[in-house]
Amino acid sequence: MIYKKNKLTLDRFYISSIIKKYKTPIYCYSYQKIKENIQNLKNHFKKINPLICYAVKANSNLGILKEIRKNNLGADVVSLGELMKALKAGIQPKKIVFSGVGKITEEIEFAINKNILLINAESESEILEIEKIAKKKKKIVNIGIRLNPNTDAKTLRQISTGKKENKFGVDQKIFSHLVNIVKKSKNLNLKCLSVHIGSQILNNKPYVNMLKAVSKVIKKCNYNFEYIDLGGGMGIDYIHNNSKLNLKKYSQEIEKFLKVNNCKIIFEPGRSIIGNSGILITKVIYIKKGFKKDFVILDAAMNDLMRPALYGATHKIIPLKKINSKSKKVYEFVGPICESTDTFLTTKNYQKLHEKDYLVICDVGAYGMSLASNYNLRPKPLEILIKNSKILTLNKRQKISELM
Repeated sequence: MIYKKNKLTLDRFYISSIIKKYKTPIYCYSYQKIKENIQNLKNHFKKINPLICYAVKANSNLGILKEIRKNNLGADVVSLGELMKALKAGIQPKKIVFSGVGKITEEIEFAINKNILLINAESESEILEIEKIAKKKKKIVNIGIRLNPNTDAKTLRQISTGKKENKFGVDQKIFSHLVNIVKKSKNLNLKCLSVHIGSQILNNKPYVNMLKAVSKVIKKCNYNFEYIDLGGGMGIDYIHNNSKLNLKKYSQEIEKFLKVNNCKIIFEPGRSIIGNSGILITKVIYIKKGFKKDFVILDAAMNDLMRPALYGATHKIIPLKKINSKSKKVYEFVGPICESTDTFLTTKNYQKLHEKDYLVICDVGAYGMSLASNYNLRPKPLEILIKNSKILTLNKRQKISELM
């Protein structure tokens, strides 16, 4: 996004022209940015040549998934719905991995029937359930086992997944035990060691520690895994201060790992592909004067963008038109929902705002619409994609009549 003559643009479109055509709130994605992010990952990990499986949970819009498929990516799914959506988008079954701690029988059966690349199991009970279904179907099923490496990702507590107190994966001792169980099975083929330590990681150290833990477990198990699924978690610069993960260093660490361990790498990026491609365009309904701050009440709310309420996550908010006048008051940007957590950002030294002004909430492509709800019986917003100088509607705005 750039300002031209103090007016905000995205991919050569003035945001004001989008607002004239559509009512707010609007989710708007940049195809150019999505493609750029995919190419950036491919370039940095060229020597490794990983299978990149886009994490569908980040944004499961069918139109987005079709663009992901056109860029030759696979999919990481965590539910039957996500698996069905990935297949509907045309993603090849042999590029799909199915993760998650609580896969039910119907989900496992569907995944087996579709011959996906891997079901990444997370417990002994799950392995036994997969084996039971495979035996019944007289099939040999490719599985992975998810390791919990007890590695602190140094990220938000709510999105950490690789520490021993987290529900994901199994510890090193249980992992070895599960490898021995699968080795004896006639219906299971152990192909993969899977690991994922968390999300929004901007520091290479947790990944280095993760790779050390994985190497240790492989050596202890004395088993040749065809795939090592390193998960995702690569962060983006939400606060726009150039804080980003050093992908070159991460690639070099994986190259060292591959000199000792001969295998194919799988990545499961979501946020790093889609996060900074999306904006949420919103309107100032009212400005409510307070004692120490003014509440800027928007027509977008926590049902449209849950991350700040759920994680205390920060999203930059920028005006549609730049002016020189600064507000003397602190602004708190809030939505109209009946919850005190329906708040996006508190800031000072912001430009002076007026009712009916328009704003853009940045970097909402990941976990924006995928976490959206109808709380307070609010319809979900419109989703559009800017591609090749055209505006494509990905999802129409919900009507209140549909909710009735």
